[in-house]
Amino acid sequence: MASDQENSQDANAPDDTSEKEITRGITIMKSIIRDRDKAVTYNVNWNADNQLIGSNAAKLASYIGTLVRMHIPITATRWSNKELGSAKDKIWTEILRSFNIEDTTIRKKYILQLAGKRHRGWRTFLTNKYLKDKEKNFVEYDPEYPVKYAIFITEEEWVAFVAQRRDENFKKVSATNRERASNPTYAYKKGRLGYARLEEKILDETKSDATSLPPHVLWKEARVGKDGTVRDDVQHIYDECETLSQSISTAEDQENRSVLSRALNVPEYPGRVRGKGHGCTPTSLYKNPRRRNPSNQEVMETLQALQAQVLQLQKDNERYRCMEKCSSQLKETSEKASINCQNKFPEGISSCQLYLSSPTYRLVGKGKVHNTSGDLLHHRPLPDGHLKVSVDVVLDKDALLPIPDIVSETTFLRDAIGSFVAWPLDLIFIDDEVFAQGSQQLSQKIGSRQKNKRDLPVTSLPKKGAFVPRYQISLETLVDSSDMATAGAIRLLDMEEDIFGYSCTETIGKEDLEHIFRHQELGVGVIHTYIRFLYDNFMRGNDQLSNRFRFVSSSLVNKALICREPDSCREYLVKRFMASSTNNLYLWPYNSGCHWLLLAIDPLKEVVYFLNSIDGEWTNYPDMKQLVDTSIKVFRSQRQARVPRTKSSNITWIKVQCPLQRNGIDCGYFVMRFMREIINMNQIEIPITYFDEYKCAHYTRLQLEQIKEELCQYFIEKRLII
Repeated sequence: MASDQENSQDANAPDDTSEKEITRGITIMKSIIRDRDKAVTYNVNWNADNQLIGSNAAKLASYIGTLVRMHIPITATRWSNKELGSAKDKIWTEILRSFNIEDTTIRKKYILQLAGKRHRGWRTFLTNKYLKDKEKNFVEYDPEYPVKYAIFITEEEWVAFVAQRRDENFKKVSATNRERASNPTYAYKKGRLGYARLEEKILDETKSDATSLPPHVLWKEARVGKDGTVRDDVQHIYDECETLSQSISTAEDQENRSVLSRALNVPEYPGRVRGKGHGCTPTSLYKNPRRRNPSNQEVMETLQALQAQVLQLQKDNERYRCMEKCSSQLKETSEKASINCQNKFPEGISSCQLYLSSPTYRLVGKGKVHNTSGDLLHHRPLPDGHLKVSVDVVLDKDALLPIPDIVSETTFLRDAIGSFVAWPLDLIFIDDEVFAQGSQQLSQKIGSRQKNKRDLPVTSLPKKGAFVPRYQISLETLVDSSDMATAGAIRLLDMEEDIFGYSCTETIGKEDLEHIFRHQELGVGVIHTYIRFLYDNFMRGNDQLSNRFRFVSSSLVNKALICREPDSCREYLVKRFMASSTNNLYLWPYNSGCHWLLLAIDPLKEVVYFLNSIDGEWTNYPDMKQLVDTSIKVFRSQRQARVPRTKSSNITWIKVQCPLQRNGIDCGYFVMRFMREIINMNQIEIPITYFDEYKCAHYTRLQLEQIKEELCQYFIEKRLII
C-alpha cells in the first residue's frame, strides 16, 4: 500500500476528479488509515465455518475493496495469475497492520479469495457504468476516461481494459451470464449481509447455543423479504430439505450432493457449499480431505499396513477362537436362563452373515456357508479354522478378504461376489430365527408376570443369526475416529444430585471404554455411567420408582476410603439414609479393591441384602459390614426410632442366592445386571433365592452382552464421545 503521506494526499484529491453525476465519493477508508497511524487496530470474529462475522466484518470487506483497487490493475483477467503474487502479499500485509487476524494460511486464503471477489466486482462496476447504456448493451462509441478514479486507473490501463471488454468472446460470455442472472427462480433478498452474517444475526436473535445452521435453513432465510413473508415455492424447497435430511446420511451428503442441491435438483459445484456463503467449502464443513490418487510411497505404506492387519487378524482369530471355545463349554443349568447363542454350523448350505474383526468388528457382507465334509476351495484344502463361503451381498465396499484368493488374484470382498472364498469360523454367523423367537418368548413370559410394571428398554437384537454387538461396534468406531483414540483423552458426565445425593462429574477415559470393548474388569466410571443410564431410562419421571430406589456413590464409599476416612463414609451414608421418608432400597456397588459386589440396604427396616457373584460371605468384608451397621444405628438414633432391646444390636443381613460368575472379570457386569433386575422387578424385598423371573445359576455371555449393549447405546445417545 502507499505510504501514509500518499494516502493523505489521495484522501484530499482535487475537486475536478469527481464527476457530477456521481454524488458518492471515492471509498478509500480514511478512518482506517488514521487509526493505523495511531496504532489502533480492529478485532474481527470468525464463525464455526471459518467465515468472517462480527461488527468489523463489513469494515474489513470495504477496506479490502480499497486495497484491491489500489494494488491490482483492472487489466488483470485471472486472479490466479502468478504475476499478482507480490500485490496479493502487499494487500495481506496492509490488512494485518490494521486488523487483528491470525497470520495463518487458512486466514490468508480466505481474505485473498474475498479480494478476488472484490476485484471482479470492481471490473464489473466499471463495465456497467462506462461501457454499457441503460439497457445494459455495450455502447459503440469510445467511453471517456473515468477521471474520478484516476488515483486507481491510469489512462493506459483504461484503454487496455476497454479493448478487453469489447472482445467478441467476452461479449458472448457477458450476455449469457446476464441472461442467467436476469430472472432468478429464488431471488436472494439480503443485500450485502451475506450468509455468514445472516447466520450470526439469526443465532443472536434466537439466543441459540448452536454454532452453525444447516445450509437449507440459511437458504430459506436469505429469501425472506422485509415483510417477513415466505414464498410458497421457497417453503416447498425447505420442507423437502427437511424430509431429505431425515433419510440421507452425512456420508451421502459429503460424497454426492447436499440436501439443498438435491431439493433444488441442481448440480453441486466444487469448492463451495450451497447456502453457506463465501469461505465455506466441503472440506472445511465436513472435515473431509480432498481425494487424490496416492503416490508410490503411499501405496507402499498402504501395503505395509495391510500386511500388519493380516498379522493382527491372525492374532484376533486366535483370541476369538479361544473365547468361542470357552463359551461352548458353558452349560445352562436352569430352565429359566436366557437362550444361548448357536455355536455350531449345520451341515450343508446355510445363509450366513460375514464379519471382520480388524480394524473394527463389523458386518461386511452376506452369503452362504458350505459346511460339508471334504469340501475343497479351488481344488485345494481349506485352511484350518475356515469354511468355504459364497459371497452374495457386500455391505462394506472397502472390506478386504481375510485370506486373499490366489487363484483369481482377488483382494477385496467386493470383487468376490458370486465366487467362493475361505472365511474364519468365528466370523461367520448363521441366519436362524430360533434366537429371535426365543428372545421374544422370554420377553412375553416376563411381561405376563409384570402387567403393571414398567420394564427397562431392551436393546434391539438382530432378527436373525447370533447376537451381534451392534452398539459396541458403533461406539468403538466413534472412539477410533475421535480424540478418544489417544491416550489420556477423557469425557465428563454430569451426575445430578438426585442420583447420589450430591452433584458431581464422572470422568470417562479411554481405558474405561477399552474395558467394555475387550470385556475386561470395570472401573467405577463405567459402573456410575450405567447407574445414570438406569436413572435416565427407568426412574426419571416415575415418582414411585425414584422414591423407592436410590443409589450410593462408590466414589465416596469404598474399601480404601473406609480404611482411611471411616467418619466421612459414615456421615455420607447417614445423610443419604436421612433422605428417606418411606421405605427405600439403597443400591450400593461396593468395590473391595479387586472385586465388585452389590449391597441393597433398607435403612428403615434395617435389612441389608448381600449379592455376591463369587458366593462369598459378608463376614469376608468386616470393614464394610461394620460401616453399614454403624451407619444404620446412627440413622436410627437421628430419627429417634424405638427398637426393642433384643434387636438393638441386630441388623438383618440376608445373603441372596444370586447368579454366580465363572471367571475373575465378570463381577462388574453382574453388579450392573443385579441393579437392572432389582429395579425392573420394582420390589423393596429381594427373595433369598432371587427373583423367579431372573433365577439362574450363572448369567450367560448373552445376558452380559445385553448390559454392555445398553451401556454403549447410552454413550452414543448422550453423544459422550462426539
